[in-house]
Amino acid sequence: MTIQAPSMRQQFAAQAVIEELLRQHADTPQRTTFARFCGTSPLRADSVSWYLGAKGEIVVGQILATLPPEWTSFHALPIGKKGSDIDHIVVGPGGIFTINTKHHAGKTVWVAGRGLMVSGQKQPYIRNAEYEAGRVTKLLRERMPLLPAAHPVLALVNPKSLTVKVSPEQVKVTTDAALRRWLVKRPVVLNAGDLAELAAVIDDPATWPAPLFPATENVLARFNALDAEVLAARTRRRVWSFSGTLALCAAAFGAWLLLPAVLGTVLTGAPQ
Repeated sequence: MTIQAPSMRQQFAAQAVIEELLRQHADTPQRTTFARFCGTSPLRADSVSWYLGAKGEIVVGQILATLPPEWTSFHALPIGKKGSDIDHIVVGPGGIFTINTKHHAGKTVWVAGRGLMVSGQKQPYIRNAEYEAGRVTKLLRERMPLLPAAHPVLALVNPKSLTVKVSPEQVKVTTDAALRRWLVKRPVVLNAGDLAELAAVIDDPATWPAPLFPATENVLARFNALDAEVLAARTRRRVWSFSGTLALCAAAFGAWLLLPAVLGTVLTGAPQ
């Protein structure tokens, strides 16, 4: 986390992740003209996860922006001394929710209690979500001791499938597509007065740990420019792949047209 705004509402979805991505990308060499022509990604291999994470948090942020007016969303809130952050905190009549976003497009996710696997690989997401909710609960109760505990949510962006064999005791595991409906269906536990006071507490930078890094300038503009480069490179790779497939098909079709003549020559024998 790098910027602690005068108001925490000014933090936008994926801000902390984008800032870290930009720090990592700052010393990445510019691509050559040939590399751009071939569609080489501008991202280093170790930056891809940060880029995908940012894209996932942006998706969830857009969903949270559609919640009814009695709900308030905050993003990229600092939570630890090592620069870690809470992806999203949402408060509404249904309570306080800490939302950890994971972008696993096209992958299978399996959940049983506190165990979670992505494409067969174990991940500590349930434990981490529980820890984040506990930290937020502790910080907020320092200002409002009677608050209910924050409810941890794990939001999976565009997975191929989500199979929940046994629901975790504390953490709600859901997809981005189902997140909004689940939130607004929660039973009412906070009244309008509680929500106004709670939103003011969360909005106060003094509630949260101090920033770890100096401010990053022009964050959104720089990310949008990088995102455009990534998408353009991806499109170019697809064009080259499609062109290669067409060339292969054309060669195969040409060979098929010549096949009768070749077979005729072989079967009748070459002229003496």
